[in-house]
Order: sequence, then structure tokens, then C-alpha cells
Amino acid sequence: MASTRHRRLVPCFLGILLNALTGVICEAELSFTLEPSDIIAVQEQPLMLHCQVNGIPPIVIQWRQNGLLLTQDQQHATFINGSLLIGHFLQTKSDGSSDEGDYECVAQNSFGLVVSRKARILAATMAEFHVQPEPVHVEESGVARFQCQIHGLPEPVISWEKDSHPVDTKNERYTLLPTGVLQITGVRDEDSGKFCCVAHNSAGVKHSAEALLTVSGSQSSVYKEPMILVGPENLTLTVHQTAILECVATGYPRPIVSWSRLDGRPIGVEGIQVLGTGNLMISDVGVQHSGVYVCAANKPGTRVRRTAQGRLVVQAPAEFIQPPQSIARPVGTTAIFTCQAQGEPEPQLTWLKNGQILEPGGHVRLRNNNSTLTIYGISQDDEAIYQCIAENSAGSTQASARLTVLLADGLPGAPAHVRAEALSPTSIRVSWREPDQNTQDIIGYVLHFRRTSDPVEKEHETVSKVTLQQVIQDLEPSTSYTFYVKAYTSHGASKPSDIVTESTHGEVPAPPSLYTKVVNSSVIQATWEPSFKMGQHQGFRLFYKRAHTALFTGPITFPRNVTQYNITQLDPTLVYEIKLLAFNQQGDGNSTVRFVSLQEAVEKSVVDIPCDCVKDEQSKTSTTGIIIGIHIGVTCIIFCILFLVFSYRGRLKMCKTIEASPQAGSIAVGESSSTSQGAAGLNGTARRAMEVNGSAAGKKVEDNNELERLFTQPNMQETSLSDSYILNETQLSTIPLDQAATEQEMQFQEPPRGGAARQDQG
Repeated sequence: MASTRHRRLVPCFLGILLNALTGVICEAELSFTLEPSDIIAVQEQPLMLHCQVNGIPPIVIQWRQNGLLLTQDQQHATFINGSLLIGHFLQTKSDGSSDEGDYECVAQNSFGLVVSRKARILAATMAEFHVQPEPVHVEESGVARFQCQIHGLPEPVISWEKDSHPVDTKNERYTLLPTGVLQITGVRDEDSGKFCCVAHNSAGVKHSAEALLTVSGSQSSVYKEPMILVGPENLTLTVHQTAILECVATGYPRPIVSWSRLDGRPIGVEGIQVLGTGNLMISDVGVQHSGVYVCAANKPGTRVRRTAQGRLVVQAPAEFIQPPQSIARPVGTTAIFTCQAQGEPEPQLTWLKNGQILEPGGHVRLRNNNSTLTIYGISQDDEAIYQCIAENSAGSTQASARLTVLLADGLPGAPAHVRAEALSPTSIRVSWREPDQNTQDIIGYVLHFRRTSDPVEKEHETVSKVTLQQVIQDLEPSTSYTFYVKAYTSHGASKPSDIVTESTHGEVPAPPSLYTKVVNSSVIQATWEPSFKMGQHQGFRLFYKRAHTALFTGPITFPRNVTQYNITQLDPTLVYEIKLLAFNQQGDGNSTVRFVSLQEAVEKSVVDIPCDCVKDEQSKTSTTGIIIGIHIGVTCIIFCILFLVFSYRGRLKMCKTIEASPQAGSIAVGESSSTSQGAAGLNGTARRAMEVNGSAAGKKVEDNNELERLFTQPNMQETSLSDSYILNETQLSTIPLDQAATEQEMQFQEPPRGGAARQDQG
């Protein structure tokens, strides 16, 4: 894509243009100094919701309930300071409606409209007990626990009565948890009685059923394993609330209760308190207190322990890290508002324009999870107050900012006759003419461009202060781009010019990677890989020739999915030059060249033959080889006797006979790899004795025939081991000959020096 240097130039230029225009009249903005809060209302009692606003009067304040404007009547009155009075709160009215719901304060003046955070109003209630205390029978010195649960708004306060009298919470053996649990440790006979749970809030008071505590004789001297009767529950709280993690343990001797976090982090000491014999209370919880807490009951003086755990989740209402800021922008420019909030769980962001939900589309874009609001090509209709609403399950908050659209008389008209011309695969030149009117104050032009397929928010800009054209570099080949131009004065920007579209030129492919392999003395295998750095390839063209000659054979053309070809019928004594290139509709790319010597490859394969033969033969030792080895030993003894008997002349004559014999060459070079180790030994030892001792005359011809019968391999092919070894590795081309378009005798480079070049048949 285009270089970011285009984008960096624009703020400097626009900063000069807008230096005198960025001031905002702060007094004109509307802002809340007091917003309504969540309230638990009492049935048939009056209720006041507070709202205070700053701004240039006249300011009109109204209230919404569940998104609908409240009408002023006998039950709803709005004071001059903006507060709302509900004279007689009713959870359910005669017409089926309710005063419960979400309330918003709406303030408006001539510059715009703002909406306060939502305040949730709920009626105070008290339900029936859904957990009643149950009878308890414990041994003396044991632990008794009573529990009751009831739903209500606000959260009911729980107290306990014993035999119709309030429980003495000053007694250190009695622990009353804010959750409504009563614990009695070191139970005595005097604790016996009937216990009742009492719940009360602004909606009233309720008593639970009674539960009897019975205390039996002591068995404290009997050892009992530590055991956790009640462990911590999973809790979800909001910041600044109090967390109660209960842990009741029994055993003899009395176990020691301790607390830890499962993640190993320290619990800390600030705001931490232990209630009773092991309950953990965390006051004013924060997000950092979230985690899994482990209660452990340890037998004193030992490592015997029992554990229980519970998860604490602390939620935090949304709050702003970066609220949007008011800005002023000339007509036709871009306005950007940024809003960042934090909370647990992560807040969701919503934007309002003059109190109405802002839907993205057209020249309005929301990005980065709605944290960035961008308005392109602003007009007078975009002037408004924009609000960012951050909301999660723990609460909501809002922040507002005003967009002021600056108007100025005498702004230039839109630049005319915009033209775009592609110069290369990576550059386009854009030119235009001056506007038809008000050109005297123009101080520069800004060219806006983007890929046609990209959204508007990915637009780039570049500045042209003097000339009426601009060359855009660093573009992508074969890609369509969209352009328009604006003229700027010190008072603002013109309307955008007409939009023009132009595509960059295509690009030829980059040179492919070429690899060569000598298959045998007359075949070279060429393998290649395409490069994707430049234009897309449609196929390949292969050329080859004898080195130091002018004419290439080729091109041999291949489709794009073919990456291998065997060049055959070559001269094993020559060096060949192989050339490969990729092509597409734009033309041929640069070629990759390799030089290959067939002669060196043939010589190397011949030199390597003896080692390979011995290795192959030694790897195939068998029982048959052992038997043949015995024959070889006997034959060697016979050979020694013959060596002593025959004369030097006879030996010399036999040596000449062996050198002229084709079978001798066959044994030396074409030995089959299927022979045993004993036969391989003969290939070195017996043959060397034959060459040194010479040939037997006359009556010893039968012995020579016997040797040939014993040690010459049947069905031996008259071929060299080097040829056989290399041909086994031959990989044939996957291209049928009728698919390879070959043009013989094509002159690819310079003409031949001195006379007509001889046609290279490879």
C-alpha cells in the first residue's frame, strides 16, 4: 500500500490551516454536573431523581422512562434545577404501568442535546424465606450452624433470636455473618433453645420458622479427623462491596483454619478480617481480589489437612480512560472522536448524536470496537453533540463532546478536471485544474486516495502546495485506486472534486528458481520453483544450448502448474547452458541461467563404481557366498601350482590373451551385485593372480574354461555400472511431448560470431 509518509505530511499542513480554527466555545457545551443514581424506592412514598446541567441558556430539561419522554402530570414534576419528583411511587398502577424502570435526564439548548447515564429505579421488596433454619444436634464443645436466606430490595439485614430474644452477638462464641449465617463454636448446654431468623429492610420485617438446637454429652477426648462442614461459596460482587468467605471446620483436637489463593498470590492484609474461628471477610473488594480462595483445616502439629475452595468474581462498572474531546473542523474535512473505557466485564460502547443512537454508514464509520468515531467530509448537518455510552453488567457511564462545523464565506469551489494516469506498476500521476471561483486565497491542495476495494476509513492523503499534479508512489501492481482533490484556504476546505479511478500497470513475473540434475550421460533434469514477489505467472519458457554457441533450442513452453522437464539426447562431452523464465499477460520476466557439464558427471560416476560395487556385494553375504568362497580357495591353490609349473613365456602369452578377452572386461566392470562375498573376493584376488601368472598353454585350456564357468556371472549385460547406477535414479518428465511447444533454432541472445551458426541438436 502507499507509504505512510503521505499520511504524516497531512497533519502538519492541516495544522497550519486550522491553527486559528481549533478553538471551541466551552461555555456553549452542555455537560452534567449531577446525574441520577440507582434507587430502591419505597412503595407509595415520594421519590426524587437529581439532575444538574451546565451550558448557555436557555436549557430545556426533560426526563425519559425506558426511552420514552415522561409527561408532566400530578405524579411527575420537573424542578427548575432539573430534578424529577415522583410524588407517589407505585410498583404497579391501575392501568398496568409501573414507576419502575430506567430513567434518563435529557438536556438541550441551541447547540445540541445530551442524555445522562441510565438510573435504574426498583421497588423495595421482601420475598418469603427460601432457606429456613433447620434443627441442629451437636455434641458439647462442637460447632452449631444456622442459616436462612431471603431475597429483597434493598438487601435484607439478618439478625437472630433465641427463644424470642435477640442473640447476644457480644459473646465471642457467637458469630453472625452478614450473609445471614449464625455460627456457635464451643457449644455448651446453655446454648440449647429455639433459634429464629429475622430479616428487615425498607419494605418490612419477616420472621423465619424456629429451629431447635440440642446439645448432647461431650466426647471431646475421642480423636476425630479434621473435616470441613461448610466451605466457601462462589461469589460475584461489585467493587466496594464486602465479601464473606465461610469456612466451618470440626475435629479433635480443634483444627486450625488457614486461607490461601489458588494462584499463589498473597491475600494481603488491608481490608482483611477473620470472623469467628475461620471465616474470611474482605471489605471494599476490588478487581484485584478476584480469584479462587482455598480454606484449609489442619490438624495441629501434623500435616493432616482438609481443603475446600470457592471463586470470588469482582465486577467493576465502566469508567472512561479517554473520553471524547470537543473539536471544531471546517466543512469538508474529517472529524475523529476517540472514546476508551475500562471495567469488568469489558464495557460495550455506544454512540449517540443529539441523544439518538448513531448508526454507522455513508460518511460515518465506527472502528476499534466502537472506540473511534470518524466522520468524513463533514457538513453543517454533522454539527451536534456526540456522546459515548460505556455500559456493562456492573453499571454505565457517559461522556459527551461537541462537533463544531466551521463555515466561511468565499471558500473556493471544487478542483476541476481531475485526471489520473498510470505511469508504472507502482505509480499513478493525478492532475487537476483550479476551481472556477474564489481561487485567490488557495494555499494548497490535498489529494485523497485509496484502493477502490478499501473502505473509506483506509483513505490516505498527500499535500500539493504549489503544483496542480501529484505522483503517488509505492502502489500495488494491477490494482484500482480512487482519487479526489480538495482546495484549502486559511478559512477551510472546498467541497471534494469529482472522483476518478485508475489502475496501475501490471507487472511481469520475477525470475524463477532453477535447479539442474544430471540423470545420465545424455539427459539433464531441470526443476524450478516460481517466485511470488512480483506479478503472477501464467507459465514458463525453457531454452538450452551448447555453451559458447549463439543459438538456443526453444522456447519449450509449459503451463503454470508444471515445474519439471528432462532435456534428452545431449552430447556427453559438452557443457550446456540452460535458461528458464516465467511469463504472464504483461510479458516475459527476467531469466535464470545454469551451466551444466555432462563430461564431469560421467567421469565422476565411473570413478565411484568400484567402491559402490564392493559395498553392494559385501552387503549381500549369504550361505551361497560361503560355498563359493570354498571353491575360490581350492582354485587359488590350483592357481599357485600352475604358476610354478608354467614358464615366463607361457605366462606372458596368457596375459595378452586375457587382455584381449571381452569376458575379462565384463568381470572387471560389469560384475553383478547379486554375488556373495566370496565371489567379490575372487573379483580382486583371483583376477589379479590371472593377470600376473599369465595363461596356461595346451592342455590347460580346459582349466581356463572351468574358471570361466565357475566365476563368470550368467545373464551379464554388456553395460557399465555407472550407466546402470544413474539410470536407476532417472525421473522421467511428467509432460507429454505433445504438450511441450518447441521452437527449434530460436536466436535468443546475440547473433553467432563469424558465419552462420551450426544448428544445435543437443
